[in-house]
Amino acid sequence: MRITYLAVAAAALTAAAFGQSPTDWPTYGKDAAGTRYSPLKQITPKNVNTLVRAWTYHMSVAASQPAPAAAGENSAEGPPAPGRRGRGGRGGRGGGGGQSEVSPLVINGVMYLTTSGNRVVALEPETAKEIWVYDVKDGAPAIRGLEYWAGDTQQTSTLFFGTSSGKLIALEAKTGKPVAGFGSAGIVDMKPGALNGLEDSSFGLSSPPIVYKNVVITGAHVQESPSIGAAGDTRAWDVHTGKLVWTFHSVPRPGEPGSETWQGNDWKNRSGTNVWGFFTVDTERGIVYMPFGEPTTDYWGGDRKGDNLYGTTLVAADALTGKLKWYYQVVRHDTWDYDLAAPPVLFDVNRNGRKTPAVAELTKSGYLFILDRVTGKPIFGVEERKVPVDDALPGDVPSPTQPIPLKPPLLARNSFKREELATLTPDLTQFCKELFDSIPGGLHAGAPFTHYSTTPSVIFPSSIGGGNWNPPSFDPTLGYLFVNTMDFGSLNQMVKSADGTRYSRNGYNGNNRFWEPEGALPCNQPPWGRLFAINVNTGDIAWQTTLGITESLPPDKQNTGRPNIGGSLATAGGLVFIGATDDSRFRAFDSKTGKELWVTKIDAGAHSAPMTFQGKDGKQYVVITGTGGGFLGDKSHADTVIAFVLP
Repeated sequence: MRITYLAVAAAALTAAAFGQSPTDWPTYGKDAAGTRYSPLKQITPKNVNTLVRAWTYHMSVAASQPAPAAAGENSAEGPPAPGRRGRGGRGGRGGGGGQSEVSPLVINGVMYLTTSGNRVVALEPETAKEIWVYDVKDGAPAIRGLEYWAGDTQQTSTLFFGTSSGKLIALEAKTGKPVAGFGSAGIVDMKPGALNGLEDSSFGLSSPPIVYKNVVITGAHVQESPSIGAAGDTRAWDVHTGKLVWTFHSVPRPGEPGSETWQGNDWKNRSGTNVWGFFTVDTERGIVYMPFGEPTTDYWGGDRKGDNLYGTTLVAADALTGKLKWYYQVVRHDTWDYDLAAPPVLFDVNRNGRKTPAVAELTKSGYLFILDRVTGKPIFGVEERKVPVDDALPGDVPSPTQPIPLKPPLLARNSFKREELATLTPDLTQFCKELFDSIPGGLHAGAPFTHYSTTPSVIFPSSIGGGNWNPPSFDPTLGYLFVNTMDFGSLNQMVKSADGTRYSRNGYNGNNRFWEPEGALPCNQPPWGRLFAINVNTGDIAWQTTLGITESLPPDKQNTGRPNIGGSLATAGGLVFIGATDDSRFRAFDSKTGKELWVTKIDAGAHSAPMTFQGKDGKQYVVITGTGGGFLGDKSHADTVIAFVLP
């Protein structure tokens, strides 16, 4: 236990060094390592079931409401629906008034967040009373939040966030006013150098940047098609001036490492291959970890033969220079839309008497990769396994093998056979059988990494993944990494373009999910959503449980789990908090056992990640954003941030 206590103490010292209390929440992942672990322990397994609402903040109407008297209740409803990252392209929605996936920050007694109402606000965290408001005039602020920098002798504490219009904005944390010396009146236009000369290309930010020393590091929100468009490069900017410091080419140029995985000029002006999710930083070693998505066009790789680095690849680089240190490609020649997007979580693995600095990356393909974060080598081993190639589209050349981790085991369904159709109700069984048998020989389905075909195809995991951008959380005292996934399939067929040069994805019978859409009931047997605890020291599953219920089913069949996107929070009180599911619920689980201890119905699906802080009143608050819609497109809609506290 001595090592884990030291780890907690080190985290507290790191927070203190940046002028923040360990009971604050100063960055998206709680710390630069993305652990989402809080030392607060006022809320425990013994009292969590007494939590009540402290306040509800409505992002669009700027009104706070007192808490209702009741605590939680058990029930559920809600569907997922077509749409993964929204019409705004790879990384989230553009425009205002949409759903929010924000995790607020709390530093020195002030809460900060971006809102779905095109505003950035500072709140009194105990009451949600507004302190200041900044209206974003050009585009919408990033839907997943912002970054805080404590400042230095040259500049006051600063908030950094991106917009759907490609701006990087710096605000004074105390006043909400633009930082005068940053860019032009607090705004840097990030489009120059990113559009590849294609001025109509989509480019913006949908997730928060991350700050390390004197640089603020940004990803990109770009298109999913066509192939040619804005670059998905990662870039770093001077925190004082906004001047460009370095660029990491996400599609390597000729002569750069990885360029050999592209043929001819296929790399040129290629879009996608972007960090639309989250960065983390090893502050001791000065390494930034970048989870890159798939190159464009999604689902069709005939014009990009080869492995296509750095597509669907975890990349480690020097945080101050952008120089490559190592990379690990999780999916070669990705044509499944299996982007990496979840925050790479940093921790130490204690195995065979040896401590190894590690990084874990949750994937949409359903695997969790645990790598040495200094070298990039797998800690528990990875083997190359043969995957289907004969079902690839004409003109495409798939990789004959894919890397499969030996540990942990697969965390989401990645294959399907007709005999695995859902049998929960007679109506669902009939619907799914008729759907599967709607073409001679049945839908195209099969082994892991089966390709989307010109024949209607059922693919697991779906294009929204086993995991998506779901931020895991890590408890250093247990050595457990908490990960949520879903068992949900895509239903699509590939259609040749009018000129016969490429293929694009179409839904089948007006649907691109393998489910009964009216009732939002997947056509595979449950579970449909799960929460796992992974022992990072052994690579084994410590426990797993279903996550979410389907209220429309008979009572004895409701514990199905539900499709989910969002992440978790771990606390020293022995709890894991998570929303994420499309059943409009917020839950708490026992960290050691996985037992569900508390559930409450909230205003809409919480496709976000919770956070916690200690208020000036000495109370521990837990906060979740619940707006519905989002990637899952569930029918619930709200614009609320909700805080819970002990009575």
